[in-house]
Amino acid sequence: MLPESSAAIQVNPAELIPPEGTLLEDSFNFADCSDGIITTLEEASSLLNLEEVKCLAKEAKVQGKNKGGLLKALLDMSQRQSGLGWVGLKRSESQGSVASESGDNEADMDDSKSDMNRDSHFLRKILSITGPCIRLSLPTLKLFERVHLVFYRSTEWTDKSLTTIILARISRRNFPDYVVSRSQNIFPTRADLLEFEASLRTQFRVDNILELNGNPSKHGLDTVLAIFEEVYPRWKALLEEEQRKEDRVYESGEGAYLRRFSPAWVYTRIVHKGTYVLGRFKMHEREHAVTSELLSQHLFHAARRGSWYQRKALLEEHYMYALQPPLGMSNVEQQKKHWKRQSLRTCEAGLQDKDCHTIYHYDLQKRIRKLEKSLKIPKREQHDFGHVLLAKPIEVTVEGIQVKKEYPPSKRRPSAQGEERQRSTKTVWVDVAEGGGECSVEAMCLSDYRSRGFKGYHAEGGIVRTLFAYLFYDVLFVYIPNVFQTAYQTCPLDLHTDAFFPSRASEINHRLVEIENGSAADIIRAVDAREREKRTCATGLNWDFELDDLLEIVSCFDGQALAIVCKVMAEEYRVRGGGMPDLFLWDVEKKQVIFSEVKSENDRLSDTQRLWIHVLTGAGIRVELCNAVAKEIRVVDAD
Repeated sequence: MLPESSAAIQVNPAELIPPEGTLLEDSFNFADCSDGIITTLEEASSLLNLEEVKCLAKEAKVQGKNKGGLLKALLDMSQRQSGLGWVGLKRSESQGSVASESGDNEADMDDSKSDMNRDSHFLRKILSITGPCIRLSLPTLKLFERVHLVFYRSTEWTDKSLTTIILARISRRNFPDYVVSRSQNIFPTRADLLEFEASLRTQFRVDNILELNGNPSKHGLDTVLAIFEEVYPRWKALLEEEQRKEDRVYESGEGAYLRRFSPAWVYTRIVHKGTYVLGRFKMHEREHAVTSELLSQHLFHAARRGSWYQRKALLEEHYMYALQPPLGMSNVEQQKKHWKRQSLRTCEAGLQDKDCHTIYHYDLQKRIRKLEKSLKIPKREQHDFGHVLLAKPIEVTVEGIQVKKEYPPSKRRPSAQGEERQRSTKTVWVDVAEGGGECSVEAMCLSDYRSRGFKGYHAEGGIVRTLFAYLFYDVLFVYIPNVFQTAYQTCPLDLHTDAFFPSRASEINHRLVEIENGSAADIIRAVDAREREKRTCATGLNWDFELDDLLEIVSCFDGQALAIVCKVMAEEYRVRGGGMPDLFLWDVEKKQVIFSEVKSENDRLSDTQRLWIHVLTGAGIRVELCNAVAKEIRVVDAD
């Protein structure tokens, strides 16, 4: 028994009552027994292993490809046919069946006659298979989740976290050596912790509607809009509070990653999702106002600022003239011009904003050119982006044999025009150099490069991330207050924030000079000798790459070019993790490194890919756009 709690029940935005298990009543159990607790077929069926499910499915005469499919078929059958008596049910003798303890067939018959609901029948049968079970009670589980959040500084609870500690304790998983410095002010009060938990639950509800279950329904969008309306006032209040912390409490750079544990961080993401729903409902005036408010704050989700500038400029160009006509302007064309000028200023502000990532500059520049042309601004007053145009790759062509699979009519996917729709954007090719087997377009192009004397990987940035982890290993794990909160981190907490580079500027610049001067191979050898045997877990570091290959690569890399690539990674690790060209190639004899982006028919470069091509080309590295062309098409029957 527990004493009566004196704590008031906390009410959080968009959460009417705390979820089950988060409030303790007058008694508390660490574990529950299955007797009387498991009352539904869905909950009981999750206790069975695959063989037991197969036996049960065979008895119920349902089919499925795997355990999940068999359970779904069993549940569907039970719901469709509840109320039917199972007279003369035959007991299976296979594994997982449970015979009557008394062996009395007549008793079994009477039991099945009285069982008028298949749910009840299967529930009893499953519980007889499993026998009595115990599980952690829900309050205990919620306690573990809360301890996990406080200890690991993680926003997601998984059972793998405990596995990490166990593997680390038995030396099956090794983490880098660094000084742990835990901050005491992440959650100043219990109320702050509870609100942060509640905000994560609310965020999950929003994501579940908008992202995890396909195209959202009208009801789903209404639900998200209602959540947005409840969160919005609290978000505004927390913004002011966090700004005061930034001005008076946090040390230089500290707040950039500690803010991730504020409810305001989560609420900002929910408000961002809310603007999407406002746009879906054509509430463009409100969407413009909220987007402007998102841009007026600089504390949360700085990486999204570029997309906010893009959306704000679009609204001003196409919608705002009709929603907020300027005072004194009755002519529609004048109103459009006014808002187009405002859109132009928004794009200019985005280009000048240091937090607006370069990835968004290309789109903002295109809009500026279009607006200036529409407004008939004199040529001498227009922006000239010639000096910042993204460099283009060298285009090459690789011919190969493409395989197209023909599906039987029953498996074809008709399009709206009645033609068969392509099942996947991935194309299948023949790898002639490797025995004629089927392969991806990247593997086919890689084989062609190898036939011309290149070594290479289809790594998509894996090589660059591994090189960066090797070369900056000591910098990544140097002592900085509060960035290592536990002994089980693969990187400092601020690696994916703007605070990473400034707080280590001296160490990073010193390492860049060493790389320029040709010391990359020595740095890699030292780290490999110290860490490879332990296979230390570090962000970006892939131990599957051979040391000899890595040493050959840095010997082919120009030192200054490698330093430029590493500096870009250090400045913007989070946004530069993707978009690297597909193939990484090197020629030991020519001392040459090539990046190759493979494109088959109808593919086009993304903005992140264009940006990496620009960076690599600017560093003097050869970048090729490898167009895969089918010199022959083989049609085969699909399995």
